[in-house]
Amino acid sequence: MPAEPLFSIRNLTVEYATRAGAVKAAEDVSFDIRREEILGLVGESGCGKSTLGKALMRLHRTPARITGGELLFDGRDLMKLTEDEMRAVRGAEIGMVFQDPMTSLNPVQRIIEHLTETVRAHEPRTTDQEARERAAVLAEKLGIRSERLKEYPHQMSGGMRQRVMISLALALRAKLVIADEPTTSLDVIVEAKFLDLLRELRREFGLTILLITHNIGVVAEIADRVAVMYAARLVEIGDVQDIFASPKHPYTQGLLRSVPNIQLDGESLYKMEGMPPNLLHPPRGCRFHPRCPFAMEICRDYSPELQAVDGDHFTACWLYHKTTGKEGAKNG
Repeated sequence: MPAEPLFSIRNLTVEYATRAGAVKAAEDVSFDIRREEILGLVGESGCGKSTLGKALMRLHRTPARITGGELLFDGRDLMKLTEDEMRAVRGAEIGMVFQDPMTSLNPVQRIIEHLTETVRAHEPRTTDQEARERAAVLAEKLGIRSERLKEYPHQMSGGMRQRVMISLALALRAKLVIADEPTTSLDVIVEAKFLDLLRELRREFGLTILLITHNIGVVAEIADRVAVMYAARLVEIGDVQDIFASPKHPYTQGLLRSVPNIQLDGESLYKMEGMPPNLLHPPRGCRFHPRCPFAMEICRDYSPELQAVDGDHFTACWLYHKTTGKEGAKNG
């Protein structure tokens, strides 16, 4: 039986206002993040992954705006909170590890100052000494020696800066951590250590993690479930082993076939035909149909909803729809 959802996202749409018109970077997206799971969110660059991650914390500012949907976190709809109420949720209940820690950390603040400032901003009754002691204990758990807390961000390696970002996300014992491309700037050795660290943190703190990445290998290594996005929409979600063993959506199939495999000696690397669509003028119907080798007439006019194809495995594809009519479809 699936674990209880910690975060239920329902029909979430995020738009960017541009001179050429509105761009829907995430459109009508619905899924659950279950308690104490690691959910991988994957897709090509520009598909809306990072937009979605920021939207879960309502971090978007002009020209971006959330135009619809519900964000049901631990029994509350975050869309109904005021900005002051939302500010209390960020950090304290939902932490975020951004793509590039070097640009996310203040270059003129020591590491200890980053941590104590985070604690005291949310817990003003905590003294500076208490905040420092808590920061030191947390940093030690993450493999940051106490003497390194006096350093500035530029004095640390990429892997250590990522540990600092995780420390900031955990400083207030957040229930959910959103990690946006956390391994992009890391070499393979540091990346492996970082993934081991995420596993340990999940076990020790009972963390729930949303891992946003384009790296399919990272998802295969660490995630419990995986969600696949294409052109601002969710096209497949399910158990990571099920999706890797038997991907249903043609886009997911192409994505997995595009991963280099040194064991396939002599075989050429698979390349999906075509390019991702322009989200200013997305194609009608299923957005993957111009590139899909299995496209049917209905794919050109109607976009299928997510439907269960095998237990907890869902996909939005007419090949697996229980109806060949227009029910369960979006026109356009």
